Amino acid sequence: QPVESGGGLVQAGNSLTLSCAVSGRTFSTAAMAWFRQVPGKEREFVAQISHSGEVTEYADSVKGRYTISRDNAKNILFLQMNRLKPEDTAVYFCAASATSWRNREYSYWGQGTQVTVSS
Repeated sequence: QPVESGGGLVQAGNSLTLSCAVSGRTFSTAAMAWFRQVPGKEREFVAQISHSGEVTEYADSVKGRYTISRDNAKNILFLQMNRLKPEDTAVYFCAASATSWRNREYSYWGQGTQVTVSS
């Protein structure tokens, strides 16, 4: 079960880093991802990273501002968010173990962490 942390309230233009801790031995062999959701809307893909960290993919809305990374020695996934905008406000979810990289489908989900960007 992934566990997210690092959410909070931040002013537009500033930065925030989310973390996701994952227990178990399979972290280093699993692709990981971040999604986000605004109340009343569907969950939206943000970024994903291959098991080795060599391959990453981003949603167009965050490309150039967000960076996904991982520490396989510590079983932690990160999302560095820069130049935040009010429209980035959402609950951010960590997802583990891709069943389909192409379709961005994942097996395990965290409870989410709230990110609020004020204007």
